[in-house]
Amino acid sequence: MDVARLGELERAVMEVLWARDEPVSVRAVHAALGDRGLAYTTVMTVLTRLAGKGLVRRSREGRAWLYRPAAAREAYVAELMLEALELSGDRGSALVHFAKSVTSDEADALRQALQQGHQPEQQGKQT
Repeated sequence: MDVARLGELERAVMEVLWARDEPVSVRAVHAALGDRGLAYTTVMTVLTRLAGKGLVRRSREGRAWLYRPAAAREAYVAELMLEALELSGDRGSALVHFAKSVTSDEADALRQALQQGHQPEQQGKQT
């Protein structure tokens, strides 16, 4: 997935897609964003651009295109965080600053993820 920062309308469209368990049509996304007063063609253009950026995948069903996220919201956010680390120049310091700013519950989640992520590697070294 090519990470791109999302504009406000792109983010709103992605929120609709992330909230659905199945691919959706332009019409369904347009309806979900109905309170914004957007033209159908505007929503279609945004979805086409998101597909071009690799953020959504589309498939044909009859005459309609159906859209779904290329990755989960969490994967997208993780890619943004990695991109930000690359910009820091000192990943270690940036990670330390980040770690100091998280809540204890978030720190516990990170600790658990790091332990789980390293277990297969450690098991492989023991055999």
